[in-house]
Amino acid sequence: MQKVLMEDLGKIQCLSDLSFSPNGKAAAFVKSSADLEKNTYTSAIWIIEEGKCRRLTTGGSESGPIWLDEEHLIFPGDRKKAHKPQPGQAVTVYNRINIHGGEAEEYFTVPMKCFNLKKISDEEFLLIASYDHYGIDLAGLEGEEKEKAIAQIEENKDYEVFDELPFWSNGKGVVNKKRNRLYLFHKDSGELKLLSPEWMNVSGYDYDKNSDKVLYFGSDYQWMDERKSDLYIRDVHGEQQVKLPLEGKFGVDDAAWMEGKVVFAASDRARYGTAQNPSQYVADPVSGQFRQFADLDCSMHSSVGSDCRHGGGRSAKVMNSCWYFSSTRGFNSVIVKLGLDGKEQVVSPAINGSIDCWDCYEGRFLYVAMREGGLQEIYTCQEGSDFEERLTSFNDEYLSTHAVSPLKPLNFVDKDGVEIDGWVIEPVDYDPNKTYPAILDVHGGPKTVYGEVFFHEMQLWASESYFVFFCNPRGGDGKGNEFADIRGPKYGVLDYNDLMEFTDRVLEAYPQIDQNHVGMTGGSYGGFMANWIVGHTNRFAAVASQRSISNFISKCLTTDIGYYHNLSAVQSDPWNSPEEMWNRSPLKYADKCVTPTLFIQSDEDYRCWMCDALQMFTALRMHGCPTRVCLFHGENHELSRNGKPKHRVRRLREITGWFDQYLKENK
Repeated sequence: MQKVLMEDLGKIQCLSDLSFSPNGKAAAFVKSSADLEKNTYTSAIWIIEEGKCRRLTTGGSESGPIWLDEEHLIFPGDRKKAHKPQPGQAVTVYNRINIHGGEAEEYFTVPMKCFNLKKISDEEFLLIASYDHYGIDLAGLEGEEKEKAIAQIEENKDYEVFDELPFWSNGKGVVNKKRNRLYLFHKDSGELKLLSPEWMNVSGYDYDKNSDKVLYFGSDYQWMDERKSDLYIRDVHGEQQVKLPLEGKFGVDDAAWMEGKVVFAASDRARYGTAQNPSQYVADPVSGQFRQFADLDCSMHSSVGSDCRHGGGRSAKVMNSCWYFSSTRGFNSVIVKLGLDGKEQVVSPAINGSIDCWDCYEGRFLYVAMREGGLQEIYTCQEGSDFEERLTSFNDEYLSTHAVSPLKPLNFVDKDGVEIDGWVIEPVDYDPNKTYPAILDVHGGPKTVYGEVFFHEMQLWASESYFVFFCNPRGGDGKGNEFADIRGPKYGVLDYNDLMEFTDRVLEAYPQIDQNHVGMTGGSYGGFMANWIVGHTNRFAAVASQRSISNFISKCLTTDIGYYHNLSAVQSDPWNSPEEMWNRSPLKYADKCVTPTLFIQSDEDYRCWMCDALQMFTALRMHGCPTRVCLFHGENHELSRNGKPKHRVRRLREITGWFDQYLKENK
């Protein structure tokens, strides 16, 4: 068997954007993989029909397929490079292809950068498009006026203007005065009709063909997005509109039409802050009045982490007078059915792993899933069945030829009586008569989970003769609001205690681990915990802190989520309770650190801005602690999951080399 290598990122196949055709006889999906030589990702649209898979497109960059009818798909991309937008402008080209043969042909062009497109007739589509209130519109300008406008656009590239919050967003760049707006688009005339308010940032929408109405939700603001949602119901071909009386109390996560009514998931965030699970509501589309019909105390998405995914897909759908959605339960993600009577039912098989995206037609589910430590494949089942059938084998060859070490559960009840889920991955070719170094891996969030799926970095370290162990401490998803609530003085205490207890349990269960050569790593919240750990214990021989948090005062004032989410997490602010905010900041304890610490950071990570990593690095260097920063240019918070392939390999080389130096070479 071959060892798992850093470069194996290019051998792993990722699946996404799965959807049934309107008649349910076929389904489309996207298969993608990292191309290390070209330092990019290649992708193609595939079709499942009569139980067989076949590749449909060959351009290497196709994604986001949308069914036009039973025979045709459309997908975005200027394949012929025929549309060169004016400076400061954008276009989105859609192509049409027959699933039974023929080349893709250009179908229409939207004169904006758009996404989330839905067909409502043969000529009309709803879509969300990005609009810049500070942009310069060249439409209608000619001659000298146009030349001056173009010159101004070119000059504006040299600077940015910030006058609102958030002023930037991870993965999107500068978002100051930019809004995602809802439009009705006519493909033949090219006309775009704005449906949403001028300053609203639309998060999502759903269309009801029977009433010709669209519901949409998002934040309407000019100077600061306070994360309070508005939800509207309006005529698509008229001006009549109803605004639900949410009164600035709710953040809406999702909304959909159900049998002429509106269902939506929202949280008032009064009990558990910004990470509070949503409750479920139903609204009358005429009056706008609404009522709560369920409070499931669960997330309505999959939060099971992995570094072997690329792309997204459907996670919710209304069918048969019920709302179906993905949900994290324990350490698995499943599909849940919810009726207006408030009763829920898990309708996917009880198999460990994650369901990453799905679709359903007349009781038959298709879904992309990772099962029992494996990589993504497509599965099918009937609603409510305990049996599923696997339809693809894209990753079978890789898994069968490489030494993949199984995940061994190690659950325990912590000193507070809370059950914690954990796992250990033994080194490849593990010999119980030998001793080994080990790595504790801490997930991000903190409201995510580890589960029984394939993690490339963990299997890499197992192939490099490390034990790898990880758990879901308090603060994570899957066990309700109370389990996830570590705000304020609990932050860095309950979760830290769980991690240290888990480490004790692992070392007790595996005396083969050399206790003097145990390392720790984590990213985002896991990076916070890495920085917190080095200031509170010397038990780890080396730490790799990734996209981290060190100073909540700077974090809350520089990042895209800092001014609301991080303030909620630490339950303090720089003016009324600066001492408490400083107490929760790892930087306060940096002078106590003696653990060699590596920092992995990206300079376009606006979720955990690089100033936090650099502050922590500077503090450790000033106090004589061995430390190093590897700063990746042009990458953001998603470096480990969707960064440039060569950067992802270099990241793994930095972390593995750091651990080798301190966990192996000094043995």
